[in-house]
Amino acid sequence: MKHTFLIFFYLFCFVIISCNKNKTNQVIIDSDALEKNNVTNSFEKFTLKDFYIHDSKLAFKTDNIFNTLSESDKAAQMIISSIGELGYSLKKAKRLVKNKKVGGFVILKDTKENHKKAIEELNIVAKKNNTLGLLFSADAEPSLLNSRIKGSTKVKNTIDIKTISESDSVAKTISKELQELGVHQNYAPVIDVSPNNSAIKNRSFGSNMQKVVALSNAFVKSTQNENIVATAKHFPRHGLVKGDTHFNTVYIDGELLEVENYQSIIDEGVISIMVAHVAIKNNPKYNTFNIPASCSKKIVTGLLKNKFNFKGLIISDGMNMKALEQIPNATLEASKAVCDIILIPKDEDETIQLILNEMKTNYLYKTQAYEPIKKIIRLKICLGII
Repeated sequence: MKHTFLIFFYLFCFVIISCNKNKTNQVIIDSDALEKNNVTNSFEKFTLKDFYIHDSKLAFKTDNIFNTLSESDKAAQMIISSIGELGYSLKKAKRLVKNKKVGGFVILKDTKENHKKAIEELNIVAKKNNTLGLLFSADAEPSLLNSRIKGSTKVKNTIDIKTISESDSVAKTISKELQELGVHQNYAPVIDVSPNNSAIKNRSFGSNMQKVVALSNAFVKSTQNENIVATAKHFPRHGLVKGDTHFNTVYIDGELLEVENYQSIIDEGVISIMVAHVAIKNNPKYNTFNIPASCSKKIVTGLLKNKFNFKGLIISDGMNMKALEQIPNATLEASKAVCDIILIPKDEDETIQLILNEMKTNYLYKTQAYEPIKKIIRLKICLGII
């Protein structure tokens, strides 16, 4: 009897030990699988095709990066300055990056070799100083490419592009040039009509609205398929007006005759739109009372974001243009209108300080400003910058 009891006792102990051992092994296996899964997620690759798609991993990564930034660093993400013969010197640009005053640069007139060298050196400075990766852009419209990037492949002026296949081909050629330089975004196409405007000239696809939309959509699709951000401009229009916002205030007088062009471009998935500095008068619904569209919440938020349901990146036209000279704190006003990117401000430090001061005293603006910053971070992830 005693021996029988001992046999059962030892069997019981053996079963208990075996079960505990299996449980321990199971925990180890599950931890290894979880660790492996986390490593995989941390190296998850995204592309521009993911920008408009709801993806919890992309949203999580965006929020995580956003939460690591100081308020000043967040504000800096909204600022795109300029380099090249018509922009800052490389020395000044490096100082801006080192001090975390910009989110990126637009490359203006210079040689292909100089642009490439500048972009490479600025990226090195950003990495050394733990600055969030830089977004590089260019005014690489077909009509401007060869003057903005000297030594680039010759392409037709926009006005001379007549077919969808030509538009597609030119967009691919330009995108390849930008990829070689390390540029992520093209401020093209121009979807204004009429090549007769003094600012637009041969930069337009013509004066037939249907043709302009068709050729623009082909350009956008081809550009973004190459993982380069396309930018439709100049919202709400700059073709059927008199004057040039580089030099003076320009008005849309009456109806917004070209604005419906944007609905098709938006529906087809353009990722960014540039807002012009044109003011609107004699229009009961959209009168801006001498305020440029870029600084008008009625136009940027009310018309572009709400009516046209645009969820992409909204960029102001260059804030160094004379059409803004009479607008106090124009860079802040553009941000309050909910332009996501403030392009070429005259003073980056002043712009950041204006934004930070407004955040401290205006909680509604602070929460509103966080949306563009997260959108920019999300875009940088999709482009592989971060």
